[in-house]
Amino acid sequence: MVQSRKKAKILGVGLDNQDGHVRVTRADNFHLVGGSQETHEVMTEKCIKFNEKLNGRGKQLEDLEHKEFLDLAAECKMNVLKPREE
Repeated sequence: MVQSRKKAKILGVGLDNQDGHVRVTRADNFHLVGGSQETHEVMTEKCIKFNEKLNGRGKQLEDLEHKEFLDLAAECKMNVLKPREE
């Protein structure tokens, strides 16, 4: 029996939309929703840059260790929410 791998995705949420337009962008490794036109474009550019760097390393998103993901996200100037500590 072949085990299927879970596909990881980055979820980007823009909260500054005031024009009523619903923006949604989907691509390999990410789903982006909301935001003003400018915010949504910035989120898209950062995710594309992330994908380019990831491809340059020859890896898939789900292959990254947590620290490696955070380092790569920092290189792309992405805002990453930290999990709550228990």
